[in-house]
Amino acid sequence: MTRHRLIINTDAKNEADDQFAIVQGLLSDSLDIRGIIPAHFGDRRTSNSRQDSREEVDLLLAYLGMNGDIVVANGADAALPDERTPRPSAGSRLIIDEAFATDERLYVAFLGPLTDMASAILEEPTLQDRDVVVVWIGGPPYGGTVPEYSHEFNLSNDVHAANVVFASSLMIWQIPINVYTMVGVGYAELEERVRPCGPLGEYLTQYLIDFNAEHQPGLELRTLGDSPAIGVVMNPSGAIWRDYPRPRFTPDCRMIEPHLASAPVLLGTGIRYLSSDVANRTVRVCESLDTRWLLEDMFHKLARFARLGEKPAR
Repeated sequence: MTRHRLIINTDAKNEADDQFAIVQGLLSDSLDIRGIIPAHFGDRRTSNSRQDSREEVDLLLAYLGMNGDIVVANGADAALPDERTPRPSAGSRLIIDEAFATDERLYVAFLGPLTDMASAILEEPTLQDRDVVVVWIGGPPYGGTVPEYSHEFNLSNDVHAANVVFASSLMIWQIPINVYTMVGVGYAELEERVRPCGPLGEYLTQYLIDFNAEHQPGLELRTLGDSPAIGVVMNPSGAIWRDYPRPRFTPDCRMIEPHLASAPVLLGTGIRYLSSDVANRTVRVCESLDTRWLLEDMFHKLARFARLGEKPAR
């Protein structure tokens, strides 16, 4: 079986869906997880979001019995200050090192802001010459911003980083908010399919329910919106894709075409692109995906792990 090299960058404590994506990735035989990068998620919910994400990643690895088996490298603790200045971290260094370790393709799945990818590009511009695919859960819909999708959370936590990454020559697979919000699960399904899966299943289910009770009372469902980033790496043909011209993002999270931007797209020393180049580049946007397969795959891997303790060889 061909195994896809993957780094997972996660704002794990932000909500209650990163956890499912991380676990599915770690339990998937076709994925060679090269590391997990705990990411910040701004300061709207906590004053130490990156550290909170780190603690959640460590907790999940403990439930899986994988502490010490997976590299965990902390990402930046805040957004980029501008489009020229990186925030170097162990996480951005992991991306750079893995990109240059082999000619084999590297996927980097971002379940939150793009801070650590942008920082890696600014730190090492030749990273753009490597076979790296950025898979991002984030951004508003294409074809016009719908009001309720304005200020999409992952984009809003680092607009500068999004602009750096979209102006680069790296391949980008984007799963915007109107697609990632369609991966819904109800409490009844979680109670039947996830809670019985040992201590890990109990934790995943109860944490999600408790999170909703605090932040979105009255619901009996939640979107597992980060799981598509794992799913499209395992099964890219299970999604419908469309190429769009790469946008720039305004401070209020709107998309505009590069040639309409008020500021030139010319970033740090060694960044080899101009606004005219960006205008000719595209982003591969996921317009829908096979959610039945995605969720069933996760349910069965959790059940197998609870029953047999089986996990991929590392």
